[in-house]
Amino acid sequence: MTNQQHKTSVTVLGLGAMGQALAGAFLGAGHPTTVWNRTPGKGDDLVARGATRTATAAEAVRASDVVVVCLYDYAVSQAVLDPLAADLSGRALVNLTSDTPERSREAAAWAAGHGIDYLDGAILVPVTVIGTADALLFHSGPRPVFERHESTLRVLGGNTVYLGEDHGLAAVYDNALLDFFWTSMSGLVHAFALAGADGVKGAELAPYMSALLSIFPEAVESTAVEVDSGVYPGEQAPLVTEAANVDHIIHASEHRGLDVGALSGIKAVLDRAIAKGHGADGWTATIEAVRGAR
Repeated sequence: MTNQQHKTSVTVLGLGAMGQALAGAFLGAGHPTTVWNRTPGKGDDLVARGATRTATAAEAVRASDVVVVCLYDYAVSQAVLDPLAADLSGRALVNLTSDTPERSREAAAWAAGHGIDYLDGAILVPVTVIGTADALLFHSGPRPVFERHESTLRVLGGNTVYLGEDHGLAAVYDNALLDFFWTSMSGLVHAFALAGADGVKGAELAPYMSALLSIFPEAVESTAVEVDSGVYPGEQAPLVTEAANVDHIIHASEHRGLDVGALSGIKAVLDRAIAKGHGADGWTATIEAVRGAR
């Protein structure tokens, strides 16, 4: 009996860069792997490694016990999955497509209505990290479904985390972490542009950027405590002072012809928080303005 005969069979629907990485990880771990893509011509390398490529999504689904979906968004994934409801019934469907918690829950309701064991998931690492011990993936949905297929899903990443029964949780965590990541990356790029406008090379500023990151672990922990408690200590740096500092950066950026859209958004949030009576509180008090944006 070969090693593959001991392993759960897996189908991967969607062969973009991430889908190919997922299928490659399953193959590398010895899982019989079937692949399908909406447009032909992808997956030659996977087939050369032993994957089975099918002409139709229905054939791909019927080939495996676990079906993993990784497509552009949930509108695309549902367009693919809707005609496959009968084929998916009785199988485990793991959707690793990125989207919103609401769409995750809608997909879960659709799956439940068709007798499909459904897990929602999110991938928090780039393609090159898939299949390694450091790869972080979130899953949410029925615990028995996750536990039944946990060993298979852990092939994709050593840091595979089950979040709970609510199918939307994986997307909640995904959206929140990417919110932090992309706003931070935007600030990083803008800072390089600001310094560069006065002739400072990125490489000259970079060491000080890295040093600044040392305060973030403690800041993350303290901010979490403050947003949960609703207490925002501001003795050392009240919002009125921080708002003035942001104004200085906006003025300097405008003088150099730089885009200030993100900074103006930050200043608007600060101003709303101050107007709500939080001028003497710390930066975390801006959450009151963020929550009251609508």
